[in-house]
This record gives sequence, C-alpha cells and structure tokens, in this order.
Amino acid sequence: MAKKKQPEVKAVAELPSNAHISGAGLVEDQLITHTLQENYMPYAMSVIMSRAIPEIDGFKPSHRKLLYTMYKMGLLNGGLIKSANIAGQTMKLNPHGDAAIYDTMVRLSRGNEALLHPFVESKGNFGKAYSTDMECAASRYTEAKLAPIAGELFRDIDKDTVDFVDNYDATMKEPTLLPVTFPSILVNNNLGIAVGMASNICSFNLQEVCETAIALMKDPNHDVTTTLTAPDFPGGGIVLCPPEGFGKIYETGRGSIRIRSVWSYDKSNNCIDVTEIPYSTTIEAIIGKVAELVKTGKVKEINDIRNETGLTGLKITIDLKRGTDPDKLMQKLFASTPLEDSFGCNFNVLIAGVPQVLGVRRLLEEWTAFRMECVRRRTYYDLSKAKERLHLLKGLAKILLDIDKAVAIVRATEEESEVIPNLMIGFGIDQMQAEYVAEIKLRHFNREYILKRTADIEELEKLIADLEDILASRNRVKRIIVNELREVAEKHGKPRRSQVLYLTEAPTKLEREEETVPNYPCTLFFSEGGYFKKIQPNSLRMNSDQKFKEGDRLLQSVETTNDVELLFFSSAGNVYKTRAADFADSKASVLGDYIPSALEFEPGENAIYMVTTRDYSGYMLFFFENGKVAKVELSAYATQTRRRKLVGAYSDKSPLVAVVHVPMDAEFMLTATSGRRLLVHTGAINPKTTRTTIGVQVMTLKSRHTLASVEPYREGLVTKPARYRTKSLPAAGAMPLAEDIGEQLTLG
Repeated sequence: MAKKKQPEVKAVAELPSNAHISGAGLVEDQLITHTLQENYMPYAMSVIMSRAIPEIDGFKPSHRKLLYTMYKMGLLNGGLIKSANIAGQTMKLNPHGDAAIYDTMVRLSRGNEALLHPFVESKGNFGKAYSTDMECAASRYTEAKLAPIAGELFRDIDKDTVDFVDNYDATMKEPTLLPVTFPSILVNNNLGIAVGMASNICSFNLQEVCETAIALMKDPNHDVTTTLTAPDFPGGGIVLCPPEGFGKIYETGRGSIRIRSVWSYDKSNNCIDVTEIPYSTTIEAIIGKVAELVKTGKVKEINDIRNETGLTGLKITIDLKRGTDPDKLMQKLFASTPLEDSFGCNFNVLIAGVPQVLGVRRLLEEWTAFRMECVRRRTYYDLSKAKERLHLLKGLAKILLDIDKAVAIVRATEEESEVIPNLMIGFGIDQMQAEYVAEIKLRHFNREYILKRTADIEELEKLIADLEDILASRNRVKRIIVNELREVAEKHGKPRRSQVLYLTEAPTKLEREEETVPNYPCTLFFSEGGYFKKIQPNSLRMNSDQKFKEGDRLLQSVETTNDVELLFFSSAGNVYKTRAADFADSKASVLGDYIPSALEFEPGENAIYMVTTRDYSGYMLFFFENGKVAKVELSAYATQTRRRKLVGAYSDKSPLVAVVHVPMDAEFMLTATSGRRLLVHTGAINPKTTRTTIGVQVMTLKSRHTLASVEPYREGLVTKPARYRTKSLPAAGAMPLAEDIGEQLTLG
C-alpha cells in the first residue's frame, strides 16, 4: 500500500520580537552634552532638592514624611505600635519601599543612639549607631511612637503655619516643612550625600543652641562662641578645642573637629576600658585597627582587645602586658587608630530651594526668619478665626434685642429656603450671621444662652487688637519666639554629653605625642627583586656577604640612620611611603623583607627604586624611552598626614628607563639604542612640582630608536667628555669613540 504523501512545509523566517516597533534596532549618535542635560542633570537636581540635603527645619524629605505620618496616626500621645504598620502607612507619602522607610525610622529612634534628641520612642532591638555588627531587628518585631520632643515639630501645624502640597499620587496633602519651635537643624546630626555635593552637620547641645538663637535675636552682633561652647555628640567623647577655637567652623560652616575616646585604667585587672568613642567611627573599626597594629608589631604593649558592650552600654577592653604605661599607650593609639577621629563639617542646607553652605550664625538667622514667618501665619490664622467668631456674635447680639421677633419670623416663613433671607431683612444682618442664628437649637433659643455667647464680644475685640499688634510688630514676634525657645530648653534640655578639652600651645599629657623612634646608624640594602634589609654596623662587620635570591642582585645600598623615611617607587607609577624604623633589624644571611608584600602593593606591581630622606630635599629624575627627562622636587611627595600610598608618582606616557634621587644637580650619560651618547647636566632642566609631568625633551632620537641606558657621570668614564656635551638641549649626542665603548648601566 502506497504511503500518503505528506504536505510540503515551507520554512518561514521568524520575525524579531521588536519588529513591530518603528525604528527598533537603529543606533543614533548623540552628543554626550545632550545626554547629560536631558538625563543626568534632572536626576542630579532631584537628588539634591528632594533627597539628600536637609532644609531649614532640619529634615530631609524622608524624615519629614515619616514623622508627619506618625503624627497623623496619633502616635504623639498614643501607645506604641508595630514598626511595620508605621512603614506601611508612610508609603502613602514615600513610595521608596518599606525597607528604606524603616531604616530612616531606626536612625531617628532612641534605641539606635544616633541622635542627641531622638524623635522616635522605640521598643525592641533597633541596633546601635556605634556598631556595624549590632543590626536592628525586622520591623515586624519592633514597636515605636513619637517622642515628647516631636510635639515641638508639629506645634500649630494645623493653623496654616507651613505650606502643604499633594503627595506623589495627589491623594493626600503633606507639609513642605515642619514648623519646628527650635533650631533642630543644629541640634541633631545630619549626613547627606547628593550628586556633586554633600552635607554633614554636627550636633550641638539643645540648651546652648536655644540660648545662642535668643542672643542673636537680641543682638545681631552677638559672639556665637560665648554661648555655643562646642559640638555635642550623642556618643559623648572628648571634643578637642584647638587654641583658635571653633570660630572658623561657626563662621563658614566648614572645618574638622577632633573627637577623642573616653577611657579609664583598671589597675586590678591591668586593662583599659574605653566607654565612649568618636561619633564618626565604630567599635569594629577600632578593634580592627588595634589588632592590625599588634599583628604587625607596631604596638607591643597589648595582650588582647575585645568588645564587652552589653546592657550597661559601650565598652571596649584592652588587656595590657605587665609594666605597660597606660597613658603612653593611649597616646600612641590616639595617633594611629580611630580612638581619636575627626568629624568633617559641611553645613550645606537648602534655603528656599538653593543649596548653601552656611555658618552657625547664618543658619540661626535663616531659622529665625523661617520661624517668624510661621508665627505670623499662625497669628493671621488666629486673627481670621477671631474676626469670624466676632462677626457671628455681633449678629447674635442683634437677635438678643428681640428674641420673640426672631421666633415669629421663623414660624411665619412658609418655606425653609426663605428663613435666612427673612432673618437678614428682619434684623439687618448678613447671610453668615443669619445662618449661624438659624442653626441655634431650640433649647438654646433663650436670653441666658445668648447673653453668655455675646459676653465674649469684648474679649474677642481685645484679642483681635492684640493679634493685629503682633502682626504689625517684629519685636513682638521675636519675643514670642524667645519665650518658645526658653520653654523648649527648659522642657527638653539635657546636660552636655561630650566633654571639651581646650588645647594650648604647650603640650599636655592628653595631647597627641609622636612615637619616639630609636635612632642608630644602619645600612639599608635594596635588591632588584624588591627585597629590603636594614642591618646595624656591628652585624655588618661580622658578615658583609649579602644573600640574595637566585637571579637577584643588589640595586642600592645606603648608609643612614633608623629615623629616615623611605619612599619606594613602583612599576605601576605609584610611590609607597614608610619609615626605616618600621622594619626589624636584619642580617646579611637572610633575604630580608619583600617590599610588595610588606607595603601591600597591588597584584603584579613591583618595587623599582628606593629613596631615603628626612626633609624631602633634592630632586627625583625620571628618564623615559622617548628621550624626555622629568625633574621633580622631592618635596612634591611630602604629605601632612602619614599616607602609605601616593598614586601618580611619575608620568606613564612613555616607558621608564631609569629613576634616581639626587640631592643636587649632577651630570648623567645617556645612551640611545642607536649607540649615540649625550652627557647632560640636570641644572639645565627646570624642576617641576607636578609629579606626573611628562618632562622635557633632552635627547633627540631617530625613528625606531629609544633611550637605552643612563649612568651617573664620573671622572674617567670617557676619554673626551667634551665630545658628548652640548650647549643646548635637546641634542642628538655623538657616536662613542672606540676607547669609550664599554658597559652602560640602567637604573631602575
């Protein structure tokens, strides 16, 4: 039986998924400036205006939305409720997710200890600001409500004191600012990182801030430093006040504040207990840094360090070795660990939508202007309500003249809609007054009730006159603000958490002491393979034959002392700084310390040259394959802080042939791959302070030829040195004489 022929199936090309989109798949060129203007700039402005920078009320939008939601939920006077409920309700104003909202609430809570005056009362584990390991519990396990001081954020908010706008989906209203009755912008810490700018405001004591604000309202020329002692941090600590004080920070809003930990010595257990640490660090950062110093042998007086933080509060315990002086040890730890840290101030605040960096004086002046507007708006609201009430009562007073007539008018009116017009005609009152009279209950339609109501007319007239006087007088508005500030300071003020240590020119026991470096003669050896040895003279006399790895050889040897600083230049264009004292004494029979490992070089990075210095005098000379030479002052590598690594130590535009440090100008013999030689005096090369300078052309090279080697000139190196010298640079040099051909050195 013949098989039935199957129908032929034709292949159909599958259409791309975006075939229905017009212009899909086309690539168009677009100017980067257009992309920045159309896409990036709106994003940057949104972050600055609506997310990261606080406004004059002291809050970012996320803080404001959360606190206002809790206020509308009745949590100012109510009981604690689950944090998850609060986060969910806040999403009506803040659509960034419950996790972000909960993180905001955690920082505002009392349990987290991140603020001097927390706005949220908390129950449960809210973590600790001073520890990265102590994380908060999930929002379903914790509870919260508004703290009593939060009432100062919302006082008279329902009296039109601030503007309200629609939320993101226009379903409800939210305030643009909170009518805070005290300068909260300075009372609690605030950190924000925007695009191209940031804000970092330290906290001050509430009573001192209120006192300063009052003093500035009374005298615009008041010296802020006399009432605002110093910043006050939630974690306490000791604020180090320099001899010049904090005047610059108060005036400009920028500067750095040093904070030192509070510690005590437990003689019975031979240990140090640290109970307060700088606000800008954590327990884990301190323990990690101290452990690193112990591990590397830089601190030898410590047996153990551990975190003993518990229900009693923060505590770091440091066990000491026998005979250790705790004062000297702490000075060493203050100098090299976060036990003493800095807080960088950047008082960047949005004023009328414009980011501005303001000092304390300007901030308090801006807050005073904002608060005066709030008081005026509140007064105007009260005045409007009082006038409206007075107007109604005056209409009621006219009814008092003939209550029977009012009853008769109502009874004689056949249609309800005619009651109001008839009362207006009968007593000569307006519609608002007539409606008020018509709404009085029958049981109140008697002379006693009406007399009680109309008795308020005189008081209302006095109140209206007083409110109008407030609106007309700036001094009266200021007096109201002053009274409110005194009330807040008395009700919510607390003693200072941070102590203040006033530093003087003369060193004291508590001031940082530089570590004493033992000074003795030694010889430093550095090999091509990157190995370093420090050997004392007596050890060197016993054995002067240096041991090297197979294939390695000595590159540099320097007779010096133990107190010099060392700079190691790397093949990746970086320089690593250390001290000879940081290395242990060695012997000729060992390989020594491998510098890339000891100084934590990047993978594949090698050490190529060593410099020893005390005062960063002299010059660095960099010889490149393209015939250029860069002369850089060694002082360009000096830093005020003890930085370990400096990137951009020299130019990477051309491969490096040699690098050498010279205390003064000298002559060098340059040899090209073509065989030509040039004798150059470095005095003809101008020094630069820019480390990555590409240098100046010294030797002109033919195509496909490069600089091959460099050698310091010494007498007898060549028979006729004048042959290789030149009157001007750049120069091609000269071919060597037969008697001058010999082995040239390459430094590097």
